[in-house]
Amino acid sequence: MSRIRDAGDSALLLEWDDVIDPRVNSQAIAVATALRDARLPGVRDVVSTYRSVALFFEPLKADPRALRDALMRAVSTPLEIVRGDTIEVPVTYGGETGPDLSVVAAWAGLSPDEVAERHAGVEYRVFMLGFLPGFGYLGSVDERIAAPRRDTPRLRVPVGSVGIAGKQSGVYPRASPGGWQVIGWSPIHLFDPARSPSALLEPGDTVRFVPMPATQAASALAGRAAHEGRPPSTSPVEGGARTVTVVRPGLFTTIQDRGRWGHQASGVSVGGALDVLSHRIANLLVGNPADAATLEVTIAGPELRIEQGARVAVAGADLQATIDGITAPTGVATVCGPGSILRFGERRSGARAYVAFDGGVDVTPLLGSRATHVGAALGGIDGRALAAGDRLPLGSPAAGAVSRTIASSVIKPAGGARLRVLPGPQDDFFPEPAFTLLERTRFTVTPQSNRMGYRLSGGVIPRVPNREMISDAAFVGAIQVPASGEPFLLMSDRQTTGGYPQMATVITADLPLAGQLAPGDWVEFSLCTRDEAIAALRDQEAMLDGLT
Repeated sequence: MSRIRDAGDSALLLEWDDVIDPRVNSQAIAVATALRDARLPGVRDVVSTYRSVALFFEPLKADPRALRDALMRAVSTPLEIVRGDTIEVPVTYGGETGPDLSVVAAWAGLSPDEVAERHAGVEYRVFMLGFLPGFGYLGSVDERIAAPRRDTPRLRVPVGSVGIAGKQSGVYPRASPGGWQVIGWSPIHLFDPARSPSALLEPGDTVRFVPMPATQAASALAGRAAHEGRPPSTSPVEGGARTVTVVRPGLFTTIQDRGRWGHQASGVSVGGALDVLSHRIANLLVGNPADAATLEVTIAGPELRIEQGARVAVAGADLQATIDGITAPTGVATVCGPGSILRFGERRSGARAYVAFDGGVDVTPLLGSRATHVGAALGGIDGRALAAGDRLPLGSPAAGAVSRTIASSVIKPAGGARLRVLPGPQDDFFPEPAFTLLERTRFTVTPQSNRMGYRLSGGVIPRVPNREMISDAAFVGAIQVPASGEPFLLMSDRQTTGGYPQMATVITADLPLAGQLAPGDWVEFSLCTRDEAIAALRDQEAMLDGLT
């Protein structure tokens, strides 16, 4: 049985029964493949999970009714179980690189060698990718060794770690926090953005874990450091190119554009500017196309030296930007001569300012985008925030590009914001009073917040008792509620999948406002209709059309 749910105003979620089953998973993979091949107007991304398909689209360019019809047509087509390639994954069990092998052995009442034998003794299906770029959710682990996640997640799990979480297994493609039981290590390279396809595994593939002989383990461990990163992505600066030098980097300054669409099925987050509206305005002011790369400046800004001169515009948060000691004008580009200095002062309102240079920041695109995703070490300059001494190449201004002005300023939050939401996609995990509580509570953005999401305090959202969900697609703007009841607001760098239900999703028109929130700010939520969400987005586009 299948059903379609709304995930905000820019995504649909097609679900089957709440089970982990190869036949259901095969249907999800086949439907996702058919939808990608159909190239439906306005569709940005299609992602299959254990037992669902997420369809992401542009709200003003796609017809949700036509997309629902396409989903149902795909479901009604007879499908076979999808069987992909078989990939052998070498693994060394236990020791320093498998610190939880003895823990799992004690839990199972077996010896460590028996746990390793059982783990390597079955074939695993790749049900989906998510969590990290290239991370495959593999099933199913032998029930005897299907130990639950650790009570306390590790802050850092090394790249290549082989883990167990209940009946799931997986290999970490890069170092990251994680709560899985780490029983071994593999030298396999699961994700490489320079490779095509970037992810080694695909949904429907089969994985076999092959124990590594002792003679190979030492050499594999010696190469471990090579897996901790990847070759730098920095573009060499040509001799005649215009550049901007980072004198001081500020609190957290990154290169951003509108994001990396089309790769969520491989576990790659969309990312991009948190306040895409201000990003677009800054680009329009200097005559750039909307997707040119800008700098996203967070709370405390950098000091930048514009070496060969450029047109510059700042939009978004008021962080007291100055150019050569003079306040940068609002709503208009400034022509800067060689050696001009752009500085920022104290925060007055908002949290993120966007700096556009004519021609855009011209680092090499990675998977179709220049956006920096620090958690995945992708894009920008080596996948990191800017550092003192960085030289940023600028592109050539577009032919016939004209600077523009904006008469009215965009509203920026002063201490907080009220965000409109649509219920779902997992609203059935919450009793009706939970939505009343959501609308009546003033939450606070805690310091444990970043571009992946905001942890909110101030209220506990009740869930339907004794009900857990299978990991599923995650959506930007979703209010995700763990068992504790303290919600998270998922933002641009969110993981592509998650295991907590999402009770409601911020509408597209209000995501820029959410992107301007900082720790300590308050946030409230109000339910609205889809018609109201689309009307608000059309008003926003009309404002952009008003740039003269």
